[in-house]
Parts: sequence; structure tokens; C-alpha cells
Amino acid sequence: MFPKTRVQLCIVHLIRNSLKFVSWKDRKSVVSDLKPIYLAATVAKAESALTAFAERWDGIYPTISQTWLNHWDNIIPLFDYPAPIRRIIYTTNAIEAVNRSLGKVLKTKSMFPHADAALKLLYLALKNLMKRWTIPIPHWKRALSYFAIDHPEYFLH
Repeated sequence: MFPKTRVQLCIVHLIRNSLKFVSWKDRKSVVSDLKPIYLAATVAKAESALTAFAERWDGIYPTISQTWLNHWDNIIPLFDYPAPIRRIIYTTNAIEAVNRSLGKVLKTKSMFPHADAALKLLYLALKNLMKRWTIPIPHWKRALSYFAIDHPEYFLH
């Protein structure tokens, strides 16, 4: 339906998932060693950082680097953006919160008389959600201007 969509995993959730395998005494070190991967300037530097991470930790926690490697194609879209934009989009928590709220609204209805009824319900739900968004996302305007330049087809002129 959206052929130009880029899939990117949430780095925050990937880190949390990685920590499921780590003992408490190693958590700070593992998190510290994962940082150079997702904070790297380029995909090549991120790959080097992942290799260094694997060399250090695979003897104890081989699942972590393997998880990152298995999902690499859905991690690296992050590197298509400049560092300030990455800080805004590296987590999907906001998107997941919206999806969860919309899912709750739809779950209360067993059927709709037509598709427009469902769209109207979603519109009203989003309108109510927006009232609760009182804390602005830091640097969002900068990201928005970048997206407008990178994807002008998604913005009204």
C-alpha cells in the first residue's frame, strides 16, 4: 500500500531486547558498547562498531550481536538521516502510543456500516489524542523541515 515506506526498528526497543540476555553486573558495559553502533556517523562505522561489540561480548552474550545482525536491514535506515534528525526518529514510542490508542477505539466497535464511519471514528480519536500532546518533541521543527525537503510529495504546498 505504501511502496516507498522505509522500515526502521526502534533502537530503544532493540537495546531493551538486547538487555534481556544480560546479567545486571554487565548491563552498563553492554549499553555503553552498543552506543557506538547506533551513534555512528555512517553505516560502515556502525558495522565496525557492531563487529567490535561482537568481539568483546559474543563469548558471553552471542544472542545480542546476532539479533542486531538479523535485523540490520531494518536498523540502517536510521543512517540515511543527519545526526540531529536521528535523535528524534530512533525511537517509535510516540507512534506506538498512537497506534495503541487507535486500536483501543476500534476494538470497542464490532463493525462499521461503511469505511467512512471507521475513518471518522479514527479522525475523532486523533483529534482527542492531540489535546493530550502538550510537551513538544525537542527539535521536531528541524526534523520536519528536513522531511519536507527530502519528501516534498508528502507536504501540501
